[in-house]
Amino acid sequence: MWDPEGTGVIALPSGRLVRGRGLRRPLPEGLEPTFAVHLLGRRPPPDAWESRWLRWPDFRLPADREEARSVLAEAWQRAAADRVEVACGGGRGRTGTALACLAVLDGVPADEAVAFVRRHYHPGAVETPWQRRFVRRFGER
Repeated sequence: MWDPEGTGVIALPSGRLVRGRGLRRPLPEGLEPTFAVHLLGRRPPPDAWESRWLRWPDFRLPADREEARSVLAEAWQRAAADRVEVACGGGRGRTGTALACLAVLDGVPADEAVAFVRRHYHPGAVETPWQRRFVRRFGER
């Protein structure tokens, strides 16, 4: 499990801990993830741990919404026992959007998930109106 006080770690209401981060920054000190979701426009280099790539260009939405739902559901499930990391280039827009979706899966109402992530992860998380709409619609399914 992650240290709840660790850099970028957010505690979901269930107690699951997930770390958000920007891949352009160095890997934080301490434990490495055991599972990661990379939200990038192009395939990232391989990691030393298990990871999934979700094609998601900067400032946009996932290229495949159903795949996004599946990958994020896997991340949420695995966060019960694994050190799950969600990461994009800067660690705010796409990462914040994915963290808000994980919060929805964890029981946070979709219309409150962006505020939850901004309060517990980063005040600038979920950068665009369409990312906010994506989170609201994610909760409708």
